[in-house]
Amino acid sequence: MVLLLLQIAIVAVLATTLVRWRLAMKRRNEQTWDSLLARLRPEWSARELCDHFLWEEGLSATPNDCWERMEGPKGLWIMYQNARVMQEMADYAVRNCQDVDLLLVQTLHSDAMQIRVCVLAALAQYAFTQASEGVRINAFRAASMYSGMAARMTCLLQDYAAVQVPDFVAAM
Repeated sequence: MVLLLLQIAIVAVLATTLVRWRLAMKRRNEQTWDSLLARLRPEWSARELCDHFLWEEGLSATPNDCWERMEGPKGLWIMYQNARVMQEMADYAVRNCQDVDLLLVQTLHSDAMQIRVCVLAALAQYAFTQASEGVRINAFRAASMYSGMAARMTCLLQDYAAVQVPDFVAAM
C-alpha cells in the first residue's frame, strides 16, 4: 500500500513538473521584443566600467574600482538577471530572424551561463568572506564577461535587427 502511494506521488510530481515546464516554454516563446527589453534591469550598467560599453569588449577599471562601481552584490545580481534576459533575446533572434549566425548565438548562451556561474560563485564567496580580494576578482571576471556579452549582443542586433539597437542601448 505504501509503495503504491509512493508511486502515485512520484508520477504526480513528474506530471506537475512537466506541465509547469511546458507552460514556461510556451510563455517564453510568446514573448515580444518589447517585453524582453522591459525585463532588462538598467539600475546598474557596466557602462561605468568601460569606455566603449556595448561596442567593444574589455573593462577600463581595476577589480577594486569595479566592485565599488557595481555596488557590490547589487550589481552582481543585476548582471545575473540581465545575462538570462540577453540569452532569451538571442533565442528570440533565432526564432524570428532568418539566417542568424548560430555560432554567435551559441557564444551568447555560453557567455550567459559563464556569467551566471561566476556571479553565483562571487555571491557565495561574499556571503562567507564579505568583500575579500577573491570576491572582487570574481566580480571583475563576471563584469568583463558581461561587457563582452553585451558587445556581442549589440553585434547580433546590428547585423539582424538594426532598428532594435537604439532600444537595446537605452535599456542597457
